[in-house]
Amino acid sequence: MKEWVEILLRSGVLFFCVLFLIRIMGKRQLSKVNPFNFVNYMVIAVVSALISIDMIDISLGLVSLGVWVFFSIAMDYLSLKSKWIHDLINGKAAILMKDGKFMEETLLQVRYTGEELLRDLRSKNVFNLADVEFAVMETTGEINVLLKSEKKPVTPHDIGHPVSPQPEPQTVIFDGNILNEALSNIGFNREWLKVQLDNFGVSLDNVFIAQVDGSGDIYVDLFDDNIQVPQPKVKELLYANIEKCQADLLSFALDTKDMQAKDMYLKNANKLKLLMEKIETYLLR
Repeated sequence: MKEWVEILLRSGVLFFCVLFLIRIMGKRQLSKVNPFNFVNYMVIAVVSALISIDMIDISLGLVSLGVWVFFSIAMDYLSLKSKWIHDLINGKAAILMKDGKFMEETLLQVRYTGEELLRDLRSKNVFNLADVEFAVMETTGEINVLLKSEKKPVTPHDIGHPVSPQPEPQTVIFDGNILNEALSNIGFNREWLKVQLDNFGVSLDNVFIAQVDGSGDIYVDLFDDNIQVPQPKVKELLYANIEKCQADLLSFALDTKDMQAKDMYLKNANKLKLLMEKIETYLLR
């Protein structure tokens, strides 16, 4: 067998082999892994490359891969069962700042300079050190910051203002193809989607991506960027219809001379006004 054919076959088989091994080792973002797992990935990559170009015997190389993968999975399993082993492998989080003050000894232990910490704080939109309650370095090297209570952005919860929950949006069209599973997840079908596209005046093959949120609003992005697609506002339209009904009832109450009818119109108009006050937060955000 020619050498290039052998390398081609080796590389193809190893590609799927390494893909399978990485999958069984778990899903991790490379930027989020700790140094131990990073070394595991690098060793697996190097050994696979050496096997691929026939620098080491394939049987010995596969044994080496198996050992690294096995011990990696075993250590991950033991880390789940024992905090001591978890801390031994992954390390512990380190508090770098507390009450706006640098923890110099901790910085020295983790080999981290004050300027590096300042840079990472700026990347978190923190420019005033006095605003920091504490800053912690995770085992992955990432810096997380907690601001002091008076410096945190105000949330609706802080002011007792209720907001509506936001269900996960579903992408229902991608690259001109309808995604049936996403449609069924939100209780719609292809016929409903086609009606929405007809309302926009666009064809399916011109839609790059379409996404439906939990309120039924659909966002459409077209291949042809010169076409402006109006985005419907289901919640706003619902609120506007209720508001119109309330205004109509008030108008009827003013127009009629029948006192019984007038009282009925006013009573229902007040009910709608109370309803609008309750749902305004949920429909108009």
